Amino acid sequence: MDKLVAMLRSAGDPTRLRLLLLLRQAELTVSELIEIVGQSQPRVSRHLKLLCGAGLIERFKEGSWVFYRAADEGQGEVFGATLSRLAAGPHQTDVKRLAAVRERRAAEAAAYFKANASEWGRIRALHAPEKDVEDAIVRHLGAAPIEQLLDAGTGTGRMLELLAPQVKRAVGVDVSPEMLAIARDRLMRGNLPHCQVRLADTYRLPFPAGGTLSGVDAVLFHQVLHYLDDPGAAVAEAARVMRAGGRLLIADFAQHELEFLREDYAHRRLGFSDKEVQGWFSAAGLKPVAVEAIAPHVHSKEKLTVKIWVAQVPAKSRAEAA
Repeated sequence: MDKLVAMLRSAGDPTRLRLLLLLRQAELTVSELIEIVGQSQPRVSRHLKLLCGAGLIERFKEGSWVFYRAADEGQGEVFGATLSRLAAGPHQTDVKRLAAVRERRAAEAAAYFKANASEWGRIRALHAPEKDVEDAIVRHLGAAPIEQLLDAGTGTGRMLELLAPQVKRAVGVDVSPEMLAIARDRLMRGNLPHCQVRLADTYRLPFPAGGTLSGVDAVLFHQVLHYLDDPGAAVAEAARVMRAGGRLLIADFAQHELEFLREDYAHRRLGFSDKEVQGWFSAAGLKPVAVEAIAPHVHSKEKLTVKIWVAQVPAKSRAEAA
């Protein structure tokens, strides 16, 4: 009872309710929330502290940045979801300002990709033992036949090229036309007509929902999620289009503290923990099946450990959905 009263008191303030509803839409920094709600930093920080104390939102630090997000489990998640339904989401003014924040993030990332598209493969190689990562991806995804592969955030199309011998059909999606131009050239030169690329957003995939007998049976996120403001939403969207028994593989950095990757390489997140990734899987209705760490060959502060996380769509969940 005391917990419920604390949550009611915390969410009862108009500004705190606005903040809670916004944080159910996206993970945001204090500066972004200040921009959206139009209030001072001390005032917004005080409201956030109260919401955290009531268990309605969570605070997490990455390098010099501090992010906030709505509670995604327990009573805090249930209470927040109920309020969101009753309020029909954030106020329209807040929605517009949140869209502007997201557009700016996307523009910054697009500008970076445009400036570095031709060198993307080289930049990746600076931060991970790419051959080891690729071998692990082939080993995990190649363990079973793949009818249809989705490479979410395909970039230069390297993963399509790598997995082409194991798949019947493959589609890569990306929001960068410059990247897709490189990917199309790669596929053409490799004579891979069963692989294609599309301009599409990983948050809104242009594919129908999967079912017991239809849908994508393998999804890959290769070094993509650390650029996104809401990786969990991208994983959930991928799960939506997967078929029963389908597998989803994430290859990305383990948690680290190399702050320069934000400034120099437009990384939104400094890697991920096992707990965070498993949380995405759980929220998307996926069953974790494998985790593998790939350490750098040579110890260096600019060499990062890459993690492979694999999950599967339970057959029962798709049968029930059908």
